[in-house]
Amino acid sequence: MEYNKAITDMRIGDEVEGFYILKGAYPKVTASGKPFLNATLSDATGAIEAQVWDYSGPIGKADEGKVVKVSGTVTEFKGSAQVSMNSLRLADPSDSYDVAALVPVAPIDVEQSLSTVLELLNSIADEDYRRVALELFRRHQENFRQIPAAKSVHHGFLNGLLMHTGNMMKTADFLARLYSDTVDRSLLLAGTFAHDLQKETEFARSELGLVTGYTTKGDLLGHLVMGAQEVAQVARELELPEEKSVLLQHLILSHHGEPDYGAAVRPVCAESELLAYIDQIDSRMEIYRETFDKLEDGQFSNRIFALDKRIYKHPIG
Repeated sequence: MEYNKAITDMRIGDEVEGFYILKGAYPKVTASGKPFLNATLSDATGAIEAQVWDYSGPIGKADEGKVVKVSGTVTEFKGSAQVSMNSLRLADPSDSYDVAALVPVAPIDVEQSLSTVLELLNSIADEDYRRVALELFRRHQENFRQIPAAKSVHHGFLNGLLMHTGNMMKTADFLARLYSDTVDRSLLLAGTFAHDLQKETEFARSELGLVTGYTTKGDLLGHLVMGAQEVAQVARELELPEEKSVLLQHLILSHHGEPDYGAAVRPVCAESELLAYIDQIDSRMEIYRETFDKLEDGQFSNRIFALDKRIYKHPIG
């Protein structure tokens, strides 16, 4: 028996024991009236279906997203592997397990990425935009470095928001210099940093930090509106000129590009236009990267909902 065996390495007949995330829990009843639990277990490498017979709790739907300790055997059902569990319990504080083995994390150096973001913020030439951006950094630093950027579509892993925003800020810096006669670099960098910060409030997260859904404020307002509200508040506290506050709010409210894609307003200045494209570029390239990790050279993917097409992986280099 291999302890904490990676899900991607599990094979029919393996006896397994270890800690996994309870990704889904579905209490059911057999035709003869006996309770059982269908479940989905996951770790950083993937997910697998599982079940435990003659089981009526205590673990159930309310425990989704929590870490559980499992022992059982990998069996086959309708051509797919699943774990037939002999025992199942919630992890407790005395248990020892590696969080990085259970949840996906961004493929970045977190400290270096955070340092690069801060360096770019300090390089903002306009004092007003720089003060707002640094105050937002102070308020959000811990969550900014930790939380995912999405539930599943792109950057849906720990440190995902840092990776996404850091990539976007480097792109924004390059494009602002390329189009320096048209684009206010200070406004673009400040808006790029601020655009997704309120995902911290929008997302409901599991005990390990992954996104499980949306908060009430997230559903009722969304991160665009909450982000604009926070910028307006900070700008008032720092006594920024009204126009600068409104421009920053506009970048946040319009960064999804079009109302059909969730924008509160359409981008109508050069910086908001660029920000919407930069956001789309980074999110789509991340979808390609995550999909390519599962493909061999010369393979097409299945249809990807977020791109509305299949994509092809060819050799690079």
